Amino acid sequence: MSRHLQDLSVIDVSPDPAASALPSSQSPSAQLAQLSVRGMQAPGVIASRPMRDRVSEAEWQMRVDLAACYRLMHLYGMTDMIYNHVTARVPGEPDHFLLNAYGFHYSEITASNLHKVNHAGEIVLRADTHYGINHAGYLIHSAVHAARPDVHCAIHSHTRAGVAVAAMECGLLPISLTAMRFMNHIAYHDFEGTVVHEEEQARLVEHLGSHNTMILRNHGLLTCGATIAQAFNNHYVLNLACQIQVDAMASGAKLLTPGQEIIDQTSWLFRPEVRRPYGDMEWEAMLRLLDRQDPSFRT
Repeated sequence: MSRHLQDLSVIDVSPDPAASALPSSQSPSAQLAQLSVRGMQAPGVIASRPMRDRVSEAEWQMRVDLAACYRLMHLYGMTDMIYNHVTARVPGEPDHFLLNAYGFHYSEITASNLHKVNHAGEIVLRADTHYGINHAGYLIHSAVHAARPDVHCAIHSHTRAGVAVAAMECGLLPISLTAMRFMNHIAYHDFEGTVVHEEEQARLVEHLGSHNTMILRNHGLLTCGATIAQAFNNHYVLNLACQIQVDAMASGAKLLTPGQEIIDQTSWLFRPEVRRPYGDMEWEAMLRLLDRQDPSFRT
C-alpha cells in the first residue's frame, strides 16, 4: 500500500456521539479520506491545566521516559519522519497506554504531547493538539499490550537495515555477537499488508509469543520490554545487528558462522535472567545525553 493510502488510516477514535458510521454508499477511498479529516480535527475543548497537573506522578515519569525514547530513536537514526510508534503502559492503569500524536516528528515529542489511549483505540486523555492517532499503529501496539501484561513498552520501526533484513528469506543471521543475542529468542510475522485489519492482531501476538523481539517480514522491526529502557535497548541492538548483516552481505565476502553450541551459549548469556536485563543500567547515560543536547523532552 502506498504511503498516501497509509496516511488515510489516520483516525481519532475518541468517544464522539456525533461521529456516526460513514454512509455505506461512499467509496472505500472516500470513507478513508473522511476518517483522515476527522482524525486531524482540533478537539472542541482545549485543556486549561498543564498535562503534568492532570496525571499522577508515576504517569508523568513514564511520559518523560517515553518522550526520551522517541528522542533517542531520532538521535540514533531509527525514525521514518512522523511514522511508527513507541508506546508505554500507564502505571496503575493496565488497560491504558501512551501513544504519540500522529503528526509530530520524533524530535518534537514531549511528555505533555502524548495521548493516553485504551485497547479499543479511544483517546481517554488527549494532549493539547489537533493531531489524532494512527490506526495502524494502534492496532499493532494495542495487540501487544493486551496480550502481554509483562510488556510495558513496545517499539515498532521501519529502519532501512531492519526492513532489508525483513525482506531476506534467511532472516537475521548469527554472524555477529550483536545478532547472537537474539538467536533462539526472536519471532517472525509474515507480511499481510499495511496493518489495518483487526483480525491480524491475533496472528501477530501468536507469532510474538513470549519473545521480546520480532521481525515483521517485508515490513520492519518490533521490540518489547518490561521497561522503556529495555525495549529501547532491544531495538537499538536489533537494528545494529541488521545493519551489520546488510554491510557484511554487501561486501561479497564469505560469511563466517560460529558453531551452534557457541551461538546457543552466547545467546543464553544475554538472557535477562542470566546476567541482567540490558537497557536499565544504560538508561541514565541515555538521559544525560539527551539533557546535554535538548532537555525539552521533559516538558
